[in-house]
Amino acid sequence: MQNDRDREVLTYSSIKTFRNCRRMYDLRYNRHLAPIDEDSEAQALGTIFHGSMERWYGRDMSVPVEQAVNSVLEYIDGACPGRVHDDRQRKMWHLARAMFLGYVKRYPSEGFDVVAVEKEFESQIINPDTDCPSRTFIMRGKVDGIILKDGKHYLIEHKSASAIDGNYIERLPMDFQIVLYSHYIEKFLNIRIAGIMYNVVGKAQIKQSKGETEAEFEERRAALIAKSKTGKSSAKQQLPESDDDFQTRLAAKYAEDDMFHRELLIISREQFDVLNSEIWELCQQLLLARRTGKWYLNPDYCFNYHRPCRFFPICRSGENPNVIENLYRVAPPHSELSGSGVETKPVF
Repeated sequence: MQNDRDREVLTYSSIKTFRNCRRMYDLRYNRHLAPIDEDSEAQALGTIFHGSMERWYGRDMSVPVEQAVNSVLEYIDGACPGRVHDDRQRKMWHLARAMFLGYVKRYPSEGFDVVAVEKEFESQIINPDTDCPSRTFIMRGKVDGIILKDGKHYLIEHKSASAIDGNYIERLPMDFQIVLYSHYIEKFLNIRIAGIMYNVVGKAQIKQSKGETEAEFEERRAALIAKSKTGKSSAKQQLPESDDDFQTRLAAKYAEDDMFHRELLIISREQFDVLNSEIWELCQQLLLARRTGKWYLNPDYCFNYHRPCRFFPICRSGENPNVIENLYRVAPPHSELSGSGVETKPVF
């Protein structure tokens, strides 16, 4: 009998990549290329935010809340070691602290029990027509958490969003990722997943004031004098905003209700049936692409997020070796997962 470890790992990220652009899949998951400067500010902040939630919900409940809060703040400090001199890290540090502290105040108690945090799963991919498992692929992934609410199990998915508006909320029921996670974690743990709780925290758009240089002050002062009837001005140079003052402004922002949103969605069995068929079909397409060596480019995805795809320089240059050597590195795929597989023991 074939061992599951002999099967090739698929994840939500790899399946999504194949759906969006097969050339991108080939570059990342077959050739293991990744941009040298791939870690964007949004990705880095998302990592810190998820790390904060993992530590908060995975904490020892016998530890006093204040001590637990300080522990998470220490984690955020450690994630931004160069914040004193690095503007990018200082911005992330401020925002991550404010998001977490605002979150704790917004949700001082919970109406659910935490069953697991950052739980990895591994499950067979089943042919919906024959009920036989794939001999080539296996599905792996990691969920943010599993909670027990009113006697039912739900996944909890932590999201950080630039804007929590109607469009954002309306798209949540169409989230392919969470249906996939619900189905496979249900099979892996042999429990019924009733739905998903989306736990969304907004990313404040306010910025820390840098103050003004001497030259900027003199220019502003001269303009005020020119407009003054007395030919004088009492204007003073604007100094950089202190970290404490900026944290106070951020705290006021995160006291607003619209910086947080929770949405509880129920997962239907019909959604799982559709998912099974779609995953199996994508597996067959992936096998065909591998047999033929044809990894088609999807030009409509090159600027999907109003910025170039991370592999755009390779495609634009016709896979120029110099571009690949200078802008990319070899990195193992599925970096979000542990390298040694997952434990199959129950979490209860």
